[in-house]
Amino acid sequence: MKKKSVKQQPAKKKVVKMKKPAKKDELAELKKGIAKLKRESNAKVKMLEARVKQVTEELGRKETELNQLKEEVGYKNRQLASKDVDMESYRKTTEEKIFQLEAKVKELEEKAAEPPTIL
Repeated sequence: MKKKSVKQQPAKKKVVKMKKPAKKDELAELKKGIAKLKRESNAKVKMLEARVKQVTEELGRKETELNQLKEEVGYKNRQLASKDVDMESYRKTTEEKIFQLEAKVKELEEKAAEPPTIL
């Protein structure tokens, strides 16, 4: 048997058709669409600018509040450190008094344990 040869047909070339110039009505509609998009875009930009301004102002207030809180914490820490120094001083004074009282008690106990001396 003979093989039938299949002839390939040449590829068809696509014909690019030139668009007809836009009609005046279509052009007017496109211009209106562009104008509408510009207005919407400008409105969005202004809205975003207002939001940025609002957030920036809020951030400034929060930073001021944070600085005030930091100052307050610093002040409280200094007060606490001062109280710690006072407490340490009171502790040392109290321990010293306890030591003296214990020594006095021991001394008195020793005197009480001694037999009385006759003069």
